[in-house]
Amino acid sequence: MTPPEDSTAGPDDLVGPDGPAVPGAPPAAPDGARETDGARETAEARETAEAHRAVEAVWRIESAKVVAAVARLVRDVGLAEELAQDALVAALEQWPRSGVPRNPGAWLTATAKNRAVDALRRKEVLRRKIDELGPELAVEGDAAGAVPDLDAALDDDIGDDLLRLVFTACHPVLSTEARVALTLRLLGGLSTKEIARAFLVPEPTVAQRIVRAKRTLAEAKVPFEVPRGPELAGRLSSVLEVVYLVFNEGYSATAGEDWMRPALCEEALRLGRILAELAPAEAEVHGLVALMEIQASRAGARTGPAGEPVLLLDQDRGRWDHVLIRRGLAALERAEALGTARGPYRLQAEIVACHARARTAEETDWVRIAALYAVLAQVTPSPVVELNRAVAVGMALGPARGLALVDGLTSEPALKAYHLLPSVRGDLLARLGRYREAAGEFRRAASLTGNERERTLLLGRAAACADAASGGAGGV
Repeated sequence: MTPPEDSTAGPDDLVGPDGPAVPGAPPAAPDGARETDGARETAEARETAEAHRAVEAVWRIESAKVVAAVARLVRDVGLAEELAQDALVAALEQWPRSGVPRNPGAWLTATAKNRAVDALRRKEVLRRKIDELGPELAVEGDAAGAVPDLDAALDDDIGDDLLRLVFTACHPVLSTEARVALTLRLLGGLSTKEIARAFLVPEPTVAQRIVRAKRTLAEAKVPFEVPRGPELAGRLSSVLEVVYLVFNEGYSATAGEDWMRPALCEEALRLGRILAELAPAEAEVHGLVALMEIQASRAGARTGPAGEPVLLLDQDRGRWDHVLIRRGLAALERAEALGTARGPYRLQAEIVACHARARTAEETDWVRIAALYAVLAQVTPSPVVELNRAVAVGMALGPARGLALVDGLTSEPALKAYHLLPSVRGDLLARLGRYREAAGEFRRAASLTGNERERTLLLGRAAACADAASGGAGGV
């Protein structure tokens, strides 16, 4: 928050203490009094600014818990966020005067819950009034309109509330874009402006997605609950998909001038860690956390001094974050210890773990990586998985074997506009010494990517291949 503007100075201050008096104005205060008043106002402004910063920090950490707790009471995510925002406004008004509470998160939750209870009681009074007016005004009641047991709701476990909120925000009734926006808004505490900036879309577009998502959830009467039984697997997959989409957009931005957007990676990691605490018996949750932790460990080595991309095999592994690697490997061990079938996130975590365990690029176990991709292709058939398998085969068994697999994917409709297909093909052709063809593939890849940094990298590789094809000494 921006501190209030200092309003103590007026136009006459520009004239000086000996300047003309303002007609009808009271006598000027002594210099010492003016200085004391100014110092007091400056101190008050500073305290207000500090209180506002404290509110912002607490809100980013606690907002999801507040919204989740209130949503369980009112059974409406949109209304729950409004009531939580009311509590935020109350904090902005009261904390500068009363000071930051000892437990600010609990203060926000209690304030929002009290407002929710008031709203529910007003709703109940209205329902009774309608009942008294007679059969002609009777409305059909349903479970969604019933007032819950307030005492029981107030005492329920906050962890369960958060899990309910996660599954509600990521409900399959919403589009992928809506799920991502609503999750970042409700669980990440990000503003509409922050989400729009992160995904390089107009702010009104994000605002509309969030509003429509809330309306869709309300109209579909989506229950505020954790799914059980056979429904759980599909719904959990939807949640994990949203978290990994957020992470991937941060790890390799699809558009814009930056190769990475670290804030999105950090937010996805935070959400993943929360999920792992809330659902400790779900192996795929731990697999996703392991995958993100290990990938995030490379962040410091993925860009050069000028922000240019540095590819995996060229990275200085001494710059990898070994704390994140250890956390990722520990999460992978937790997934394996649960003894369930290997899902797609655990398999991908096993693949990145192969890279993390290799002290040098030359020590990478590409044979194992290729085998893991083959298993992943059976679990989750996808042209993108097959393209990654081709890369691993090219590293394990030679570029000719990899190129044969890639050539079999060139007619795939899903890869028609996928820039990594010509990029991978260009790399394999360059390793085979077919530089002229490689240059064309890199240029095509550059024309398909929306990321400026990646485009520059690909055009640089195209130029190096063209130089090599003409007999120059440029590296590729």
